[in-house]
Amino acid sequence: MKDDAHLIETQLDTEVVFDGVLLHVSRDQVRLPNGASSLREYVTHPGAVVVLAFLPNGKLIFERQFRYPLGRVFLELPAGKIDPGEDILETAKRELLEETGHTAGRWQYLGVMHPCIGYSNERIEIFAAFDLVDHGAQALDHNEFLELVELAPAAAQEAVWSGEITDAKTITALYWLNHPSLQK
Repeated sequence: MKDDAHLIETQLDTEVVFDGVLLHVSRDQVRLPNGASSLREYVTHPGAVVVLAFLPNGKLIFERQFRYPLGRVFLELPAGKIDPGEDILETAKRELLEETGHTAGRWQYLGVMHPCIGYSNERIEIFAAFDLVDHGAQALDHNEFLELVELAPAAAQEAVWSGEITDAKTITALYWLNHPSLQK
């Protein structure tokens, strides 16, 4: 950005509060732009990808999956965590195959979103996948359970407006459907 020096906070000290398998929580003491100090608690996350997977019929592949923190089934696009050192396109390819049983002949990188900027460094890289080939079977992780659903892009946007889709990564990815750079 331009000159952001008057907005920048500087880390003075850091403490690991929780070191989990997926998430890590830190508490930092920071110097504020006005010279005062404050505490910042935040979650460190490895990052993820989300995929707009276009079927030959023009519909998108969605998943219905139970999400424990909210205790209900959500309708969302295929997505998954980036493994350490893994290229983001390779993550997208791996997750699409594992979760949907499909590969794509053509990929397009769309952008990145940061779902929880107030308390996490998580980033989600957004891809579009075209020329899908169905290999007939998912290769889900041993503790993963989901079902696949096909929705036309317009029906997916309606599902956002009706409140059926509330997942932030899915809503953000669907927003890209209207961008001129999306090469359907």
